[in-house]
Amino acid sequence: QVKLVESGGGLVQAGGSLRLSCAASGRTFSSRAMGWFRQAPGKEREFVAMIRWNGGNIYYADSVKGRFTISRDNAKNTVYLQMNSLKPEDTAVYYCAGFSGGSQYNTDAYDYWGQGTQVTVSS
Repeated sequence: QVKLVESGGGLVQAGGSLRLSCAASGRTFSSRAMGWFRQAPGKEREFVAMIRWNGGNIYYADSVKGRFTISRDNAKNTVYLQMNSLKPEDTAVYYCAGFSGGSQYNTDAYDYWGQGTQVTVSS
């Protein structure tokens, strides 16, 4: 079992930055790829970024490439999402998730999810 708890969300002005954290419990964290997704009101949950267990492969959605950085600290059982140059369209609930297999861009590839943290970007 893996339990995921996100934190770090909040209200920020356009152009600002936030750093999200996802703390994981469970022995399998360090061997799992981890992802971040987001869901805006009235929209489907969408892929943001994913990092392999050793940080060797990283993937980003085109909409956040160059602005967001995913990283992890396996010693702390934590994955991070550094978000810079935030835009109003980045407003969403952000979720971290544990990868179980398949396409990293699809929600079906993840079997553990956190409760989400709200990010609101004002214009």
